[in-house]
Amino acid sequence: MIIMGIDPGFAITGYGIVKYEGNKFSPIDYGAVTTDSSMELPKRLLLLYNGLTDIIKKFRPEAIAIEELFFNKNTKTALNVGHGRGVAVLAVAQSGIDVFEYTPLQVKQAVVGYGRAEKAQIQQMIKVILNLSEIPKPDDVADALAVAVCHGSSYKMACIGR
Repeated sequence: MIIMGIDPGFAITGYGIVKYEGNKFSPIDYGAVTTDSSMELPKRLLLLYNGLTDIIKKFRPEAIAIEELFFNKNTKTALNVGHGRGVAVLAVAQSGIDVFEYTPLQVKQAVVGYGRAEKAQIQQMIKVILNLSEIPKPDDVADALAVAVCHGSSYKMACIGR
């Protein structure tokens, strides 16, 4: 199964494409779609949409997992990230591929085994699980890979009961 993970953002949206086969994850591609803060909001959103659409068309994942937002402080940041997340969900919905959503707690639990894990622990586990030579940068990319791994683990558990 080819899984795409998305860590939604506004300035940086991380993505990760992994193959999940035989209880093993392998990286296919990962990176980020970035927008420049000097651009107007509509142009930034269009750039994000086009970037994600191109990645989806190129890799044709069988499932796409996206992280749900969690903010408790900066309302303006939350709104901007919400715009980016909305565009990401739209790109996935228009592709016709099933979208799955996971909370940060679910992602941490699936990757590290502990829902209150620190970012560094998640990054280190992604490096180990995907047998990477280094931790993917920026953080959003490692987070997107973690979302993809979370879906693979969750999908596996859901299938056991069938």
